[in-house]
Amino acid sequence: MRAIVTPRHGGLDVLEFHDDWPDPQPGPGEVLVRVGACGLNNTDVNTRTGWYSKGIATATGAGAAGGFAAAGGGDAAWDGGPLGFPRIQGADVCGVVVAGAGSELGGRRVLVDPWLRDPAAPDDLRRATYLGSERDGGYADYVAVPVANVHPISSSLSDAELATFPTAYNTAANMLRRAQLAAGETIVITGASGGVGGALIQISRALGAIPYAIAAAAKADEVRASGAEQVIARDTPDLAAALAASGVDEVDVVADVVGGDRFGELLGLLRRGGRYTCAGAIGGPIVPLDLRTMYLHDLTLVGATVPPVTAFGSLVGLIEAGRVRPLLAATFPLERFRDAQEAFIAKRHVGNIVIDLGRPS
Repeated sequence: MRAIVTPRHGGLDVLEFHDDWPDPQPGPGEVLVRVGACGLNNTDVNTRTGWYSKGIATATGAGAAGGFAAAGGGDAAWDGGPLGFPRIQGADVCGVVVAGAGSELGGRRVLVDPWLRDPAAPDDLRRATYLGSERDGGYADYVAVPVANVHPISSSLSDAELATFPTAYNTAANMLRRAQLAAGETIVITGASGGVGGALIQISRALGAIPYAIAAAAKADEVRASGAEQVIARDTPDLAAALAASGVDEVDVVADVVGGDRFGELLGLLRRGGRYTCAGAIGGPIVPLDLRTMYLHDLTLVGATVPPVTAFGSLVGLIEAGRVRPLLAATFPLERFRDAQEAFIAKRHVGNIVIDLGRPS
């Protein structure tokens, strides 16, 4: 089959296109999915470059093209462990079941939940692994996954549109669940032009909350069209003043995927008892924190990575009900994967970039 293979940590140059890679063989309790499309996300880049290593303190983009020389191979996976190579990455799979367990699924179009659980303890977050990280993923014509991870979906959306949902929207929903966002509350969303940011805006609206977005000024119209109440330019010198100009003196929740130098300023936007939720640090993982801001204002700070087992089924329900919509920025064929990842790293797009695999012969 065709596949993009990552043989080691490094820059874009390590990515290999193969047209003769062995097809995966589903094991007991697994199905073989013919991949129609697979979305890109930051985890792909972070894993390839070794950014998750504790030896790295810079923004993700700093080594996205060339890799991080300081990355320690022993802790460069998302869970702090080593990564096995060679690896086919790709977590955001839409495709058709063509073989394996669960005969009723044969021929069904499915979305794949990228979070792989231990069947003996599916709710144990410590045992969760990730498609395209600890197990080969969807940047290939076929992928084998546990039958528990495939969710049939009935939708008029294309495979490429559906492939925008798994990581970005499941991550966003988990962030908001952890922050206990409620109807009528005000939320500030960083990185709002990205896949997770756009999903945060839409799901916040679906929950009845009021989202204020932080994004590049050039992307403001598109971000506003996705449902943001107002868009604040990310280079605005005073975020609180910009919000006040929109009639907002304090916010209930901050949903952050950027981190970096403005972390302390973001906490300062929260009302007493407000909540901060984080699922990324593309602007830098090391942040300034004045503990007095946190404890004197009774703030709650929560991280969000592994969602509950039932979360993906709920997301499929939202998609089928039309309560969220895809934000598809561009598609690339598998043969142009490096071009796709370069475009993703450049961050000039709004929404998600997807690899369209078509149908293998």
